[in-house]
Amino acid sequence: MKVVLASQSPRRKELLGRLLPEFEIHPADIDETPFDEEDPKKYVQRMAAEKAAIVKKRYKPDVLVIASDTTVVFEQEILGKPVDEKEAKAMLQKLSGATHEVYTAVMLTKGTHEEALLTQASVTFYPLTDVDIETYLATGDYADKAGAYGIQSFAGAFVKAIKGDYYSIVGFPIGAVYQALKKIK
Repeated sequence: MKVVLASQSPRRKELLGRLLPEFEIHPADIDETPFDEEDPKKYVQRMAAEKAAIVKKRYKPDVLVIASDTTVVFEQEILGKPVDEKEAKAMLQKLSGATHEVYTAVMLTKGTHEEALLTQASVTFYPLTDVDIETYLATGDYADKAGAYGIQSFAGAFVKAIKGDYYSIVGFPIGAVYQALKKIK
């Protein structure tokens, strides 16, 4: 079965590679702006579904398309990808010493068969000093990451506790995806 990952994320590519020996990559270019007052869970599910739908149009019905989206939510506010270092700093200051939610939605679609997944994890950060934040921002790792951090890199040092699936926080819940793959023929 031909499989296409609708993402350019190196983390998603690596994690899917643990499950499947071969797949193509075809990123989906969509507007990722949340609707006004959009529920964070519905937002992340909509993003994964839209990515899958855009890429699916380019392939035959027997091709499996896998799309994913991750968002960080603090006090019901969606913290998307920061536009610049200033916005990234503001996001990290919000998350400092607090607990936030990370939602990852995955859409697997082949022909008329769809498997929609939604995973959630709670992440608690230690209180962050200005030096902590500035040191992290200097790495540039915040760019193109929801909530302005990547848990799999230096920002992992900020994490006091996790409740839920670690790989959901990274952006691709491999356990849930593996179970969904078993349902698709």
